[in-house]
Amino acid sequence: MSVIPAALATATALAGAGALAGCALPYRLRVPVVGVLTAGVGAGGCMAGAAALSGSRWSAAFPGLLPLAGAHVAVDALAGLFMAVAGAVVAAVAVYGIGYAAGHGAHGLGSHSAQAVLPLFALTLVLVPVAASVSTFLALWEVMALVSLLLVLAEHRERASVRQAGIWYAVMTHLGLVLLLAGLALFAAQTGGETFAALRAGAHTVSPTVRGLVFVLVALAFASKAGAVPLHAWLPRAHPEAPSPVSALMSAAMVNLGIYGLVRTGLDLLGGGPAWWWLGLIAVGGASAVYGILQAAMASDLKRLLAYSTSENMGLVLIGVGASGLFVAYGNRPLAALALAAALLHVVNHAVFKALLFCAAGSVVRATGLRDLDRMGGLRAPMPVTAGLFALGALGAVALPPGNGFVSEWLLLQSMIHGLAVPGVAVAVVLPLSVALIALSAGIAAAVFVKALGVGFFARPRSTQAAAAKEAPRLMLAAMALLGAGCAALALVPGLLGDGLDRAVDAVGLPGSGAVSGGGLKVRLTDVSATLSPLWVAAALTAALALAVGLPRLYGRRRRRVNARLWDCGGGAPTPRMAYTATSFAEPLQRVFDDVLAPEQDVDVTPVRESAYLVERVRFQHRVPDRIEHRLYEPVLRSLAGAGQAARRLAGGSVHLYLGYGFAGLVVLLLILAVGW
Repeated sequence: MSVIPAALATATALAGAGALAGCALPYRLRVPVVGVLTAGVGAGGCMAGAAALSGSRWSAAFPGLLPLAGAHVAVDALAGLFMAVAGAVVAAVAVYGIGYAAGHGAHGLGSHSAQAVLPLFALTLVLVPVAASVSTFLALWEVMALVSLLLVLAEHRERASVRQAGIWYAVMTHLGLVLLLAGLALFAAQTGGETFAALRAGAHTVSPTVRGLVFVLVALAFASKAGAVPLHAWLPRAHPEAPSPVSALMSAAMVNLGIYGLVRTGLDLLGGGPAWWWLGLIAVGGASAVYGILQAAMASDLKRLLAYSTSENMGLVLIGVGASGLFVAYGNRPLAALALAAALLHVVNHAVFKALLFCAAGSVVRATGLRDLDRMGGLRAPMPVTAGLFALGALGAVALPPGNGFVSEWLLLQSMIHGLAVPGVAVAVVLPLSVALIALSAGIAAAVFVKALGVGFFARPRSTQAAAAKEAPRLMLAAMALLGAGCAALALVPGLLGDGLDRAVDAVGLPGSGAVSGGGLKVRLTDVSATLSPLWVAAALTAALALAVGLPRLYGRRRRRVNARLWDCGGGAPTPRMAYTATSFAEPLQRVFDDVLAPEQDVDVTPVRESAYLVERVRFQHRVPDRIEHRLYEPVLRSLAGAGQAARRLAGGSVHLYLGYGFAGLVVLLLILAVGW
């Protein structure tokens, strides 16, 4: 028995054992046992994915497992990449979750239902890329949606906002399922088979109109799962309200499966397509990147900020996938391979640093009970390890060296810049605009995480909860340290992924780019004149920082020091009220993008009864709503609510009226049949 089926069988068995343990064991045993078994599920998935990335392949069919068609599974390097990423994230977050759930008692994430569902969710994250037929894929996709919904609702008794987030998530994910079902069913009907092998072989026989329709339907479904604008409305609701380990799994592993679906369907099964497919995908990715990071800049809720950052990073990945498809459409396959390699590498990088950021945010929430940055501050001193690890994850998120997000965004920019040599008006317009959007999103991301670090960790405490914070338990810190080590390894030695990344790109029919080869120390592009050594970049930055800090200290030792209070103009010592809040820090950026963000503010002045000229109270409200949600979703919801109210009038409680409805329906049906004959 090869490594892949053995690892997957072990992961499945551990998930089943974890579900049973979550139902049967008492609280003291339930949390550690389920956590260890869930970590085993992740380790099994990571082992199977690593085997696929090293060149192993596996496929099998199970005729009696699903009704009608049975189940078909297959693992290649592309599936292996997403399995390895999901498995590694699951293993680290499961260890973190043991310490996190232990502080919540037998409620929320520590409850029987949540603990029983957690290993099943971990298993679906690993198994979705294994599916090799339409029915198998849809079944696993729906199970993943249902178990993740149950985990989002784990703390619904504590907060009403959790229930609202669950409704949004349930509606959006099942609308996506409907689109996915329609697109894949149409594809299967046109090719005469529902296995991925049959779809791949028969794609060239499908008319261009049907292929375009299939791509649009599945792209909408997968983009929604990835949190792309304008289908992102569920993400900033569900991710913040879910328990922090679940938020980490959703943002670092589940959204990646939307990218997997796009790559598998658009580039592999459909074999690419016309330029308009990919131009639309680039447009969606660019809008998601800029709009997502702008909303993150305005957010004062730490977990909501990270959720919008996920939308931004998935937008960058969509730009890479779209550029790859565009280069395929214009016949430049080496550049297509480079763009896809950059997108897949950013998937890996984002998974690691976003899991670390959500775990660090969970440690803050556990220690303070707060998510509002405006009420935090001063957390660096009582939580130094958490603060340092959050800073490491933030460095990856802003795509600055030596952060691990830098290399993948650098590769993405290289593919865009060198893609200007491809002839075509669309390419000449879209690629420079994409470069500008990537640079803009990176600049705003730097401001976002400076705000999160500066206000949340380095400012003075703004509440008693922040002042009384304590460091997270050792088990949580150990798990975050593992994720931090992953960030450091990907930042300094990205070439360790070189061969596996090439095989993943080759799995969709593109030549291996060799983008991150070179012994793991350099990034060399065979078909593009560019070379980068992240290790030397990090060494140079470290040396420059040491000089910048060390030389002033050496010079200062030769001079006599005098300690004295700074002149404060007679105003007294500074207080936390005098420092920047998250809202005030973002206010200049909000002014620049007023037309995009459309902020709302209201000033309510209450005068004294005796005089209209004397003010008793002034009430000021300021908010930056999600403009897309406000303009797109709210009118639809109002229309549906109005239709529901109107439909209530039809149910008057009269039996005679209901018989009339039945008679009218029968008459209409007979008329339709008569006309049809």
